[in-house]
Amino acid sequence: MVNPPVISFCKLTLGYGKHAVLQQVNAQIPRGALLAIVGANGSGKSTLLKALVGELRPLSGSIHLHYVKARDLAYLPQRAALEQQFPINVRECVAMGLWQQVGAFGAVSAMQEQQIAQALNTVGLSADQQTPLSRLSGGQMQRVLFARLLLQNASVLLLDEPFNALDEKTIQDLMQLIRDWHQQGRTILTVLHDWALVRRYFPNTLWLTQGQMRYGSTAELLPSALERWAAYNAV
Repeated sequence: MVNPPVISFCKLTLGYGKHAVLQQVNAQIPRGALLAIVGANGSGKSTLLKALVGELRPLSGSIHLHYVKARDLAYLPQRAALEQQFPINVRECVAMGLWQQVGAFGAVSAMQEQQIAQALNTVGLSADQQTPLSRLSGGQMQRVLFARLLLQNASVLLLDEPFNALDEKTIQDLMQLIRDWHQQGRTILTVLHDWALVRRYFPNTLWLTQGQMRYGSTAELLPSALERWAAYNAV
């Protein structure tokens, strides 16, 4: 039995200015899906996530979120060095995941302090909560961002290249968090370029190719995607 859709794309065209990267696409993402978004560079993977969170307006068509409000979406963009220059420490960055609950200037309750501590423990950073972000490695910073996602408690998670330039131990630890979220019934869309991770952990794939998108099982789509990828890189 297929779950009802949580996201629908209807004749959706996305791009910048007059340049469309996705054209008149239609697809439905079922609630509770664990899927990888794959495609060549410039195929629209990050663009699609930006449109889902409202950072980019469609050139035409529409995106429908079914029984999902803005606060139910959590977005992890590609890790930028700029964020690590903010003059805050690990705990303060993680606590930002409570922003929807406490606001910009609200006080954190004792229960929320426990939630922060638990999130830090889950990602293995309990001993580093006072460390400035500027002193973290790339892997540590990504753990911080995943801890912040834990506090957001969103039903739909959008992750853009979450494993870029990370060591194998960090990838496996963060992948376990993603699997836990999936077991809890959350919908997870993850932009990836590592085909081995896609094949091993993601049962479904959204393949962006030549301005179109195809959604289906990874076992069904991956061979064609890999063939197209090889041809693209051979040019």
